[in-house]
Amino acid sequence: MSIPSRLPRPMTPPGVAPPENRIAASKLSFGVVCSSNINRSMEAHVVLGNAGLRVESYGTGSQVRLPGRSAMEPQIFKFGTPYEDMYKSLAATQEDAAFFIKNGILQLCRRGAAVKKAPQRWQDMESSFVGQHDVVIAFEERIFDAVVEDLQLREPTEDFSPMHVICLDTKDNPHEAALQGKIALELCWLLEEAGDELVIKAPEIVEAFQEERMTHTPIKVLYQLCYL
Repeated sequence: MSIPSRLPRPMTPPGVAPPENRIAASKLSFGVVCSSNINRSMEAHVVLGNAGLRVESYGTGSQVRLPGRSAMEPQIFKFGTPYEDMYKSLAATQEDAAFFIKNGILQLCRRGAAVKKAPQRWQDMESSFVGQHDVVIAFEERIFDAVVEDLQLREPTEDFSPMHVICLDTKDNPHEAALQGKIALELCWLLEEAGDELVIKAPEIVEAFQEERMTHTPIKVLYQLCYL
């Protein structure tokens, strides 16, 4: 049950930019964040990356926690553990492999391994690395709060650049993650279009996006302008 080498990058449509947003290269850098960097943020990583946007993904939890055979028996890994190693651990026996295929966890590990080596923890990343992001999308309110708090605690970088932190509240399951990945892409294209006026336009874009989305898909959106 090992992972084949050089897995093809997952294709998660829609990934093509709208005609009015066709660009030679992504102007903005995006960070996408969930708890364990394996479901919600990885779905968004794939969707945005396949659309041609510059994106990195992270988690904010203390450990990577995956559903186990019961709520009292989660599968726990350290951040930095390669997705391939997680897969091998969870597929150690035929019985384990069958269980974790059924609950979808092995598929998430395979997808992760096809995109990058291992889950990364936001709080452990160097400021020079996370500071590259113009926009950070968190997929839960407590994760949004953790990102904002972390940015406030960091020493300012020399550039001291604006970072737009947005929450798109999403239930932590593959179905909801797939839906919100597409919604996140829509929002990112709107932010891309703002270009150099992002600091001025971002609050209006986020507010209008929430109002439009609330008409047919109830979604909680939060916004905070930070500097790093």
